[in-house]
Amino acid sequence: MIKIGISACFFYPDKDRAVFGPKSLSYMENDMARWIGKKGILPVLLPDLDDSLLTEIIDQMHGIILQGGSDIAPGYYGEVPIGRWKGDAYRDQYELKILDYAIKQEKPILGICRGFQLMNVYFGGTLYQDIPSQVPVAGVHRSAELYDTINHPIKFVSGTLFGDLYGHVSNPKVNTVHHQAIKQLGQDLEVYAHSEDGFIEAFGYTKVAAGKVMGVQWHPEFSGTQAGELLDEELIFNVFLEHAKQHRN
Repeated sequence: MIKIGISACFFYPDKDRAVFGPKSLSYMENDMARWIGKKGILPVLLPDLDDSLLTEIIDQMHGIILQGGSDIAPGYYGEVPIGRWKGDAYRDQYELKILDYAIKQEKPILGICRGFQLMNVYFGGTLYQDIPSQVPVAGVHRSAELYDTINHPIKFVSGTLFGDLYGHVSNPKVNTVHHQAIKQLGQDLEVYAHSEDGFIEAFGYTKVAAGKVMGVQWHPEFSGTQAGELLDEELIFNVFLEHAKQHRN
């Protein structure tokens, strides 16, 4: 059984919530569980535990996925919040701990949307805190109402892993559910793809084999919402899975 550790999203205490109102909750989005949970693969939600206990669990994982969710606190990349985008510093601390340990243990890692942005910050990069207000000429990258039903074209960098995976696809598109984006690319990261308006959409870490540590700005696990219109998300998963299998041996 291949075990894939998935970082948790958090709900914090909310007195207006009918169930577990005063408690903090850790959760995994269901499309993510279904995308990972294939035959012979066990998705494992990584709990919010003390370091020594959490690292013991990570040791048992064959790969790590950093899932999407709330914004990253600007303080982690040396900025102060603009407007209302304060981020989730508690989750940042939890996931940066997971990412740092997984990198040091040479685990395969896939970052998705927030996870992609967190990886960039970990490697010393920065983010646009809000695309519409900071880059007003940009295209639409998020709709709260339409959510994962919108898409945009994507361009792949030839000679890279994604150029090889998807270079044959005509008019490639990905879904888009983000209002933040990479501003300055982190160290030792190679760009795999751009949006048409110039934002980085995918990268890989150059200090390991291609695809072993990588991230994408879109949500491959949401591709079923626009079935037949978007890139084949299984190609990304298969690259990640092959590295996870090698880590098991």
